[in-house]
Amino acid sequence: MAKEGKKENCCSPAEMASGCCKVEAMVSVDERGQMVLPKEARDKANIHAGDKLALVSWGKGEQVSCLTLIKAESFTEMVKGMLGPLMSEIFQK
Repeated sequence: MAKEGKKENCCSPAEMASGCCKVEAMVSVDERGQMVLPKEARDKANIHAGDKLALVSWGKGEQVSCLTLIKAESFTEMVKGMLGPLMSEIFQK
């Protein structure tokens, strides 16, 4: 259990050094809560106008420590990949 006031990261320093996390850019949030993804990051992630992105949060309890954007079609495939075998197993019983 974390001590009060201690912050925990979504990756350990060793995992971050091995490439699990990388700071791509710093963005600002405007007064309306909007932010702009830099062009270089959009290009690397193959994100285009009109694309749908799933916003996934990681943390403990109510404290969110990491936000991730995943292209909706990739997220759908990830969920199918995780739930498909589970659902097959449930229906076989």
